[in-house]
Amino acid sequence: MRKSYLTVALLVAGLFTLSSTQAQEPIRIGDISPFTGPLAQPASEFAAGHELAADVINARGGVLGRKVVVIRGDAGNPQQGISAVEKLVNQDKVDLFMGTYGSALANAASDAALRYNKFYWETASLAQELTERGLPNFARGGPNAAIYAESSVKSALEVIAPKLGKKADQLKVWIEHEESVYGTSIAQMQKKLFETAGVKVVGVGAHNFRAIDLNDAILRARGATPDIWVLTGYVPDSTLLLRTMRDQGYVPPAILMLGTGDGREFQQALGGFMDGIFVVNYPHEDVVPRFAPGAAAFMEAYRKKYGREPSSPYLVLVGYTSTMILFDVIASAGGTDVDKMRAAVAAIDKPPYTYANGYGAKFDAKMQNTRAFTNLTQWQKGRSVTVYPNEMAAPGVVLVNIPRK
Repeated sequence: MRKSYLTVALLVAGLFTLSSTQAQEPIRIGDISPFTGPLAQPASEFAAGHELAADVINARGGVLGRKVVVIRGDAGNPQQGISAVEKLVNQDKVDLFMGTYGSALANAASDAALRYNKFYWETASLAQELTERGLPNFARGGPNAAIYAESSVKSALEVIAPKLGKKADQLKVWIEHEESVYGTSIAQMQKKLFETAGVKVVGVGAHNFRAIDLNDAILRARGATPDIWVLTGYVPDSTLLLRTMRDQGYVPPAILMLGTGDGREFQQALGGFMDGIFVVNYPHEDVVPRFAPGAAAFMEAYRKKYGREPSSPYLVLVGYTSTMILFDVIASAGGTDVDKMRAAVAAIDKPPYTYANGYGAKFDAKMQNTRAFTNLTQWQKGRSVTVYPNEMAAPGVVLVNIPRK
């Protein structure tokens, strides 16, 4: 009898130990982006936001009492994204995925994650079709192409046009975009929205972000004499287009960029040419604190960890913010099971200005966060500062150099 009691006791103790060990296993998140190649710098900045969020949550005891570990998966194209998913599942034993700097990459990687029944949390990629597909394992914590397109058209009509002394039906716009699903989806919506508002779209140009010569793109736009030159691109192509514009001596009355253009690398590459340029992008760290309650603490955490200023604070900040939303979802789901996480995404309801850059969390039926938004910034004296919405701009900020001289 004593032996039986001892056997049972040892078995119970063993099960308890096993259960405790499992409970302490970290939550492993595979982070997929192009960490080498032409997009490595912004992709790494973006991932730094994910990793800072992990640092913060781990300092609070983790999620569900478990430490969070972010494991990078390098992928420069869709096929590499699929390979990265396979490696992270089979070798690194990740529980779920996040990313992505690149919509085409996110498309392929999230589809591959579904085959392994792993959730894919998108923090930055914008292409509309990512949520339109209706994948059961996919949700996006940041804004989408529609939000960007709507914000850019609203900014053009309500902020830029009045400074140019023009009404909508007097305005001429050239739309330039990189040719992947990211740039194309935004440009298509912009064209429709501008034309609905009575604006004349004098041309739409597309280019490859890897192009080494974009003189023709500038010549075509120049010949159309737009009032506003609108660009959606990545860092390499956007920098090249602006440099080409400068070298050709072409100065359109107004330049409006989307998705990039507000990082310090642009000021370093183009200097004073950037002054006056507008950018629609994720909220910046200079937003009035009541609208971005954690931005200042985030910036301090970044400086402490990396010993420098971020080159693209807005990009790191959106990565950080969206990851904190993800941790709330995991906690509510009680783990990383796809079905439970999907239910938790559908149920989360955080008001605007809850998270560090001002986002709230409320998802529609397609798993898109409807409380993610963009702001309008303008380059002024070597800095890209928030100018719209007015209430989010720092005191004393006014628009400059419209039209550009």
